[in-house]
Amino acid sequence: MADTTLIREKKARVHTAVDGLAPALRDLALKIHDNPELAFAEHRAAGWLTEPLREAGFDVEIGLANLPTAFRALWEGAPGGPAIALLAEYDALPGLGHACGHNLIGPASVGAALALKDAVPDLPGRIVVIGCPAEEKGGGKILLADAGVFDGLDVAMMFHPARYTMVLRGSLARVAATFKFYGKSAHAASMPEQGISALEALIQAFNAINALRQFLPDTSRVHGIITNGGTAANIVPDYAEAVFSIRAENMEALEGVKAKVYRAVRGAAEAMGARCEIEEGLVYPERRNNKSLARAFQANLESMGIPVSPPPARMGVGSSDIGRVSQLTATIQPYIKICDDDVNNHTPEFREAARSERGLSGMIAAAKAIAMTVVDLCYDRGLLAEVREEFQREKTPSPSRRGDASSPAAAQNRG
Repeated sequence: MADTTLIREKKARVHTAVDGLAPALRDLALKIHDNPELAFAEHRAAGWLTEPLREAGFDVEIGLANLPTAFRALWEGAPGGPAIALLAEYDALPGLGHACGHNLIGPASVGAALALKDAVPDLPGRIVVIGCPAEEKGGGKILLADAGVFDGLDVAMMFHPARYTMVLRGSLARVAATFKFYGKSAHAASMPEQGISALEALIQAFNAINALRQFLPDTSRVHGIITNGGTAANIVPDYAEAVFSIRAENMEALEGVKAKVYRAVRGAAEAMGARCEIEEGLVYPERRNNKSLARAFQANLESMGIPVSPPPARMGVGSSDIGRVSQLTATIQPYIKICDDDVNNHTPEFREAARSERGLSGMIAAAKAIAMTVVDLCYDRGLLAEVREEFQREKTPSPSRRGDASSPAAAQNRG
């Protein structure tokens, strides 16, 4: 049985330790916010995040998986405990800066790790801060997973700023696909009959995909843009290109949606006499939330007087590379409210919220909740066993399983 008195005492220590770190964490978050860096180029942010960890005695390695801005910082407490990863994100959005609040995510995980080492030096466990570049565009966690960076972990967690505080929210499986159409150029006025329009083939592909929509699952999403439509209006385009994002509730459903879309695209090319090539990008699995772990995190938030909401009934969801991590180990990505309900992320308004007092306070609360949840896992072996058993049980879920409150379907995603 867990020693609840001991756990309360350890949590009080890390709570106080985070308060002591708060000024430095706030400065760090603002510095990252004011110096936004895009995917795989977050050199300053990675350096700023690893500097206090190295100074505190963490074993720091930068350049994981041949990614120059990925890092791992390790501290081992007392032997025999779980290996717990605290994930950091720090990339910005093109043209918008930190409009997703990643400037808050990295400092929260770093702050939690520093507080644990300082306040609970005998912690029975291993703390690994993993710096994950390129969440917005590039799938950094997927590349790290492919390189084995998440192997051997018992738990992985991070927080994300949002317009709601919630511990359970799903994400869609996703793949990006580039459709390349090859035709034959000709003068569009004098000899159009000698040409094969790659652009017309691409337009027919859009029409074919649109015709499919009523036959796709409600939770699927297919959306794309034309990235190359030709060079001049009086030349039949011999090349055209589009990039699509294809999403579905889970990997199994994604395969079905993808097959229909690809068939429509190839058929459109054939109908116009063009040739089509399809290039797939990284595949993002759906997020698998560990509910036992989420409940522990929620209890720690509520112990600080922070109310937690269920996922809004009609709140849309996207895709994230943390879905890949959740397939490998017990994972959560809870959300902390930093703005009003009508402010969406990836907007200038959310960017300002990410540097506001409300945003910085949310980051400090997240650091405390993360650190306290680590204490729970390291000192309550019953909780740890429950978390791991749930992960193993959910590792290969039945395709017909429904009713998961964290799934996009349960959230009535129809946007």
